[in-house]
Amino acid sequence: MELDDIPRLNAAELHGGRHALYLSRLAHVREGMRMHNVAVMLVCDPNQIFYATGASNMQLWSTRTPARYLLLFQDGPSVLFDHVGGVHLAQGLPTITDIHKAEGLDYVSSGGDMASASARFAADITSLVRDHDTAIDTIHIDRLPYQAVDALRAKGFEVRDALEPLSLTRSIKQEIELPYVMEAMRRVEEGVARLENKAEPDKTEVETWAEFHYSLMAKEGQYASTRLFQSGPNTFPYFQEAGGRVLQKGDLLCLDTDAVAFENYAVDFSRTFLCGNGRATVDQKLLYARAREQLEWNAELLRPHVEYRELAEKAWNVPEEHLQSRYYCVGHGLGMAGEFPNIPHHDTSDGTYPLEGKLEPGMIICIESYIGWDKSNEGVKLEDQFLIHETGALRMSNYSFDERLQTRMI
Repeated sequence: MELDDIPRLNAAELHGGRHALYLSRLAHVREGMRMHNVAVMLVCDPNQIFYATGASNMQLWSTRTPARYLLLFQDGPSVLFDHVGGVHLAQGLPTITDIHKAEGLDYVSSGGDMASASARFAADITSLVRDHDTAIDTIHIDRLPYQAVDALRAKGFEVRDALEPLSLTRSIKQEIELPYVMEAMRRVEEGVARLENKAEPDKTEVETWAEFHYSLMAKEGQYASTRLFQSGPNTFPYFQEAGGRVLQKGDLLCLDTDAVAFENYAVDFSRTFLCGNGRATVDQKLLYARAREQLEWNAELLRPHVEYRELAEKAWNVPEEHLQSRYYCVGHGLGMAGEFPNIPHHDTSDGTYPLEGKLEPGMIICIESYIGWDKSNEGVKLEDQFLIHETGALRMSNYSFDERLQTRMI
């Protein structure tokens, strides 16, 4: 499979095909519900709601405020409870049977009366479930506040986790999704190019990172889920977010896109650049070479039906001097966020491994690489995004590497 095998849709096709995309995802979710014996689920995570229905409303705000939720039956209606004043936003979506006003389920959104709001919420849900099928006594949920969960239990429901069936279902991408994923990729790559071109000495990290964020927003992106852009000594140890440090000529600059982009599809790849027009140091080239070798070595292991254990066992051996600061996993799944699976390193000598399962066609997997040390207080972050298909793995992210940092693999 090649990138050219994924159709590139024009703007009219992308926007005009959205309803077909949403309907296909909804059918995929319901098939997952059948496989996992889930009669009804109730979710409030905005990514879960958007994946199943295409309904969007203040995604970031909804991530932290439980005032919007979806009741989805395996063989019945999909009922969206939307935030006060926003019930009109999902009108016309073919994935939504009915739209109700939601209860705010935390202290602020409930007006300080969570008990009453939770009771009204549970009464609404109970009425809809009983009207559909009086035999349903179990509801699968994602992350509702405990007061709301207690209110559902008080109505006689057993409450179970919806995240396992949803995560396993969403880990397999459908063919109709791939043109949208690639469109998201192209738009994010344009943002990375803008950041790289604007990364100049005497600008701060946040000023430079803002160039990427501007491009993401201007191209119908949703948000950057992290601020992982760092320079110079802030590149070691990893996970330091963009701040007020001023870029210096010769700095290593690390960017992890972590972008929720076009149509809410996440794009996750990492690159490390050299700031200014100078030459890389010997240490910088060494770190870069090892990070690139780790990335390419582990990417070569990707293929359908390889077990997570085998992937971890055969992963590139991180040299001792970088081991303490290595990235926390070999790689992870991706969809509308970082998704299942997170593939741990194989650290045990007794043969045990914490994650069962294997790569399947349709999964999108990000291979992670970070090589840093305290010798020069620097690190290199690289990452690429791959689609697992029937005969191998397709690299979806093809943004260029900085030639000034490249040398032979060490």
